[in-house]
Amino acid sequence: VQLQASGGGAVQAGDSLRLSCVGQKFVLRTYAVGWFRQAPGKERERVAEISSRGVTTYVASVKGRFTISRDNAQNMVILQMNNLTPDDTAVYYCNTPNSYREWGQGTQVTVSS
Repeated sequence: VQLQASGGGAVQAGDSLRLSCVGQKFVLRTYAVGWFRQAPGKERERVAEISSRGVTTYVASVKGRFTISRDNAQNMVILQMNNLTPDDTAVYYCNTPNSYREWGQGTQVTVSS
């Protein structure tokens, strides 16, 4: 697996989490990177993306609460998630949407009310 997501956990509504996506054996900054999530019984959805030039896009449901950014020194893409709600409960994954790689195990985020 070339992309490893971590940083999930069990939190209360209104809390924050910081997810990290580390590129292994390739340089992340040259690729667009997306964060995706899949809740039980639902399709996987893309929640945020950062282009190789740093342009960011978000799904409407997370806009204003989530921030995607790069840490090029660590070969990492970060998803800062604030004001979490139970609807954010899902397994979160990262991948390169212009050329998908093998999906990793993701990181579980559980938000209780």
